[in-house]
Amino acid sequence: MDALSDLYAALGPDACLTGDALEAHRSDASGTGRHLPLALLRPGSVADISKALEICHRHGQPVVPQGGMTGLAGGANCRPGDIALSLSRFQGVEEIDTVAGAMVVRAGTVLETAQNAAEEAGFLLPIDLGARGSCQIGGNIATNAGGLRVIRHGTVRENLLGLEVVQAGGAVLSHLSRMQKDNTGYDLRNLFAGSEGTLGVITRAVLRLHPLPAEIETAICTLDSYDAVLRLMDMARRQVTLSAFEAMWADFFDVCGGRRLFNEIPPFAVIIETEGDGLVPLLEAALEGGVITDALIAQSRADARRFWDVREVALPEAHLPDIMNFDVSLPIAKADTYARACREAIAAALPSARALFFGHIGDSNLHIMVQVPGYAHDDLHTVDRIAYDLVREAGGVISAEHGIGTLKRDWLGHSRSAAELAAMRAIRHALDPAGILNPGKVL
Repeated sequence: MDALSDLYAALGPDACLTGDALEAHRSDASGTGRHLPLALLRPGSVADISKALEICHRHGQPVVPQGGMTGLAGGANCRPGDIALSLSRFQGVEEIDTVAGAMVVRAGTVLETAQNAAEEAGFLLPIDLGARGSCQIGGNIATNAGGLRVIRHGTVRENLLGLEVVQAGGAVLSHLSRMQKDNTGYDLRNLFAGSEGTLGVITRAVLRLHPLPAEIETAICTLDSYDAVLRLMDMARRQVTLSAFEAMWADFFDVCGGRRLFNEIPPFAVIIETEGDGLVPLLEAALEGGVITDALIAQSRADARRFWDVREVALPEAHLPDIMNFDVSLPIAKADTYARACREAIAAALPSARALFFGHIGDSNLHIMVQVPGYAHDDLHTVDRIAYDLVREAGGVISAEHGIGTLKRDWLGHSRSAAELAAMRAIRHALDPAGILNPGKVL
């Protein structure tokens, strides 16, 4: 029997699909996927996931793990002949340990579902990103997602206590620790976090929870310069408990609905979110000191949502066609210098292009949206080269939170040495010697 026949016999028709069900699994949110998977596996248990991988390993059948398909690096896209493995049926919060401050959650669980369950139990799950309503916990871990509150709570890695993974051959590695201190040899948890499905398939996780903050205050401010942005961030770090600090350059703020909030588009806008009180005195001092030029303070959750809708590109006017998305990390002080150089170089190379800049400046993460009407592959390569060459010159890294996938694979050497890449290949070969897990991704 071939791999597909074995999988169908082992998993049944509900968990081994072909035909129309495959279209949604052609591409992640980058829109770069061109090939349908040979089949879609939807196992509903760890035993079935293990069984599926054992069969694929035995047949040398490549497998592409897929989460909520919200990635922007091509990491969930299939090549011709690849089988997709979705954990959407293996979802749900299994337990909230209120003593340990931890949550046991299945990998197919949508992030927002886990957030809501934590809040109902009186806790904060601090992992948060704009795709919260569709991204899945397994994908968040596999890409070591960052998001909006890294400045306060860190990336997924910093909120991951324990992990369960199924290896390429079907063996289950389960270390669902709930302890913050676990110094028992190699930290496999952090090895699999950020591995993008190339080392194993994540099935369960133990996530760290925090007490719900007594109060969350949100404001959006206008500023005249990037120097003022840095001064405001320094004041905020010293005076309040800062949970988010999101900067938007004028071009992005205008396109994404800034005029709904202010009559004139400022050179910079910043969303500040704090835990506890103190935001109003901070803004008063910043206004009196000439650091900010104006501010709106949310009086309700609806107000805060209006602010965040601009930043999260959630308004209709922000849905631009022909967009390339970039996600880089830079020394915070160099972000505006980089943005200016990048904008000028792109405009010189592609006069019809428009580059928009925004990001989690408090944790050094800058996002870039580049619109090139009807762009071709050569245009994408041109923008890649400009963006990543300038990142290397600035001492940054080519991916802050979206991962490498296929779209950044050829540029990984801009941020990692030859020795580091060799070590990564050795690890990958040791854990998946047949190379069936997400082949062609990362390396």
